[in-house]
Amino acid sequence: MRLVASSNNAPASVNRYLLPHEQDVVTIRKHPAVLLGPAASVLGALVAAGILSNTEIGQTGATLAIVWWLWLLVLVWFVWRIADWSVDYFVITSARLLLTQGLITRQVNMMPLGKVTDMRFERTLMGRFLGYGTFVMESAGQDQALSKINFIPYPEQLYLEVVGLIFKE
Repeated sequence: MRLVASSNNAPASVNRYLLPHEQDVVTIRKHPAVLLGPAASVLGALVAAGILSNTEIGQTGATLAIVWWLWLLVLVWFVWRIADWSVDYFVITSARLLLTQGLITRQVNMMPLGKVTDMRFERTLMGRFLGYGTFVMESAGQDQALSKINFIPYPEQLYLEVVGLIFKE
């Protein structure tokens, strides 16, 4: 029984890294909770800019402009983080695990399923509350590019999916 719906329509940014004989089992983005820190930064900067605008510091036109330009930079950084999140995927195929990252500089980390010797997932209290976890994988004492993946949605179901692929009957 498959607990996570198969998405045979992987995005083109992921399909280019799949081998012809591989089947895409699951393709997901990281949990949106990865954006909580940047969102808090934008809101904090907005509050700070609003407070500074209503004090003596913000009474001069040049200082007021600098304060709001700095907030605009923080907002642009936040939009960049959203765009970066939107192109990052964790992919489980019939033969390997892939993590594609990066908007401009593309990074693809991969681990063959046959090399995974130990795998676990961890959930913090916040992860339990919001529904994400961390996968930690080991491979016969070797350092792998894909050893820890944070902010994985539905970690229990994905864990069972990967274990099912590793231990096929």
